Amino acid sequence: MRIAAISDIHGNLPALEAVLADIAKRGADVTVNLGDILSGPLQPRATAERLMALDFPTIAGNHERQVLTHAVERMGDSDRFAYDEITELQRAWLRSLPSTLRLTPDVLLVHGTPSSDLVYWMESVDDRGQRQASYEEVLERAGDAQASLILCGHTHVPRSVLLDDGRLIVNPGSVGLQAYSDVHPLPHKAENGTPHARYVIIERIGQQWQVEHIAVAYNWDEMSSLANANGRPDWAHALATGRMPRQ
Repeated sequence: MRIAAISDIHGNLPALEAVLADIAKRGADVTVNLGDILSGPLQPRATAERLMALDFPTIAGNHERQVLTHAVERMGDSDRFAYDEITELQRAWLRSLPSTLRLTPDVLLVHGTPSSDLVYWMESVDDRGQRQASYEEVLERAGDAQASLILCGHTHVPRSVLLDDGRLIVNPGSVGLQAYSDVHPLPHKAENGTPHARYVIIERIGQQWQVEHIAVAYNWDEMSSLANANGRPDWAHALATGRMPRQ
């Protein structure tokens, strides 16, 4: 079985199209979408329209939940932009998405961890910022989720960890946004260092999963200009560089 996994598109349609073209070239039996699909100052309505037509196995991320359930005055700028842009049909599609999904008996899709769409799995945040989580932290957050392959998103950081019990955890990184900052649970930022769109192909070969993390070029300057025009210079810098602005 050959799986292409995409996540954290955040309304970046050109990045999505570049990734889809690359998947088509490399080949996959199925493409799965791990959530955080629309929120951001880019093209949420057009991105939803494209994905609804494709009908990939898809789960909701924390941003889908927030767009659907938070009071408008509680929304951050990225969620509010998506909330204002998408159609009622697209809201209904978001409401239909599960928070987790078992693709096969041995493949589980989650957004953050098996028990939360907000907890970082393979990264941790402390008073020094974001860091790579230890093996012990990754193992604890895995809980008793049963699958040989567990796909997650949320942190935008491509990474794979093989647990001693044989479970493989894979984060494809983000299709649409290669750097961001947040203040929860403490101030931190994620930076992938280049603006390339990220995704992963995982293939079962014998009894093992083979993992290929992929970075794809697209017209990130166009999306950087759009973010700037929509009042988000932080996103503009992140989209153009894969880094957050220096203070």
